[in-house]
Amino acid sequence: MSTPRTPGTPMTTFNAGSGGGTMRFALVVDDEAPIRMVVSEKLRSVGFDVQDARDGEEGLEKAKARRPDIIITDLQMPYMSGVDMAKQIAQEPRTASVPMILLTARGHILNQDLLAGTSIRRIVPKPFSARELMAIVEQVLSEEGSGGSAPLGRIGAGVASKAA
Repeated sequence: MSTPRTPGTPMTTFNAGSGGGTMRFALVVDDEAPIRMVVSEKLRSVGFDVQDARDGEEGLEKAKARRPDIIITDLQMPYMSGVDMAKQIAQEPRTASVPMILLTARGHILNQDLLAGTSIRRIVPKPFSARELMAIVEQVLSEEGSGGSAPLGRIGAGVASKAA
């Protein structure tokens, strides 16, 4: 099945990976419906099967029910934050290695010690470009596919590192 696209625009597709031709699965967790919609539609347009969740609790349940290849989550949400969800996902053997991308309001500073014990691979400040986010998804999955778990990377401002 091919994804329709606008003539003249290149189509980015993601390798199905070791799943033997199965579609990659992404989980998008954000309490803001417009963000969930934009990110989900962009992921679908590049070949992902996508589910979304409105908060960390719902995201955790969905990740337990069906192991995602990647999770994109907001930091600040009702009921359970993105970091708290990431810590709980890391405690589940089936989902511990699922790479995550954390979206956060611009200017929100995160200490990397807070992220210890999670599989958060990138922090992306809001507002963000959907195209840039897809490039980050591709990069994170590529790093995961090479057998290593890449250190936390930062995109833009808003991350306090141990080296700083």
